[in-house]
Amino acid sequence: MALSRQRKTEKVEYLAKELEGSTSAIIGTFAKLTVAQDFELRKTVRAAGGRYRVLKNRLAERASKGTQIEAALKGLKGVSSVAYTSGDPVALAKALAGWVTENAEYTFKLGIVDGKVLGVEEVKALATMPGKEELFSKLLFLIQAPAQRLATVINASGRDLAVVINQAVEQKKFAEAS
Repeated sequence: MALSRQRKTEKVEYLAKELEGSTSAIIGTFAKLTVAQDFELRKTVRAAGGRYRVLKNRLAERASKGTQIEAALKGLKGVSSVAYTSGDPVALAKALAGWVTENAEYTFKLGIVDGKVLGVEEVKALATMPGKEELFSKLLFLIQAPAQRLATVINASGRDLAVVINQAVEQKKFAEAS
């Protein structure tokens, strides 16, 4: 069933609003994807904080004009879909990569992060990077480590003294001389 010009315009405007705020996207293609697999894919993308749309290539190109993911949606061929987010691009890439390992029907075409177009291998590499939460926790550990070590060293002398006194008491070295 063909879309009317008015309906196409509405779809382009709706997609343009959604893409306006997104900073990263992963474009993929699928063949013989079942309804259940599509449902699971959408659920996986939503859990990662993203949105997922199956695209008509021409409408996607028009809708992306003026957005950060415009370069990725130009000149698409074949069946295309886009998973996009304004949040953590690594979380989206990890979620999609995890889902793709179990479902070979879906393959990556390209990705875009903050206006930079990524190839298929770069999208896969993005999925192996640590996420924002992991990076924050590692940074916090590195910031806290020197203070924690200093506190350990300061407490060590008192603790060592207590251990020596305890050993002397156990060996009855402080017993009264008769």
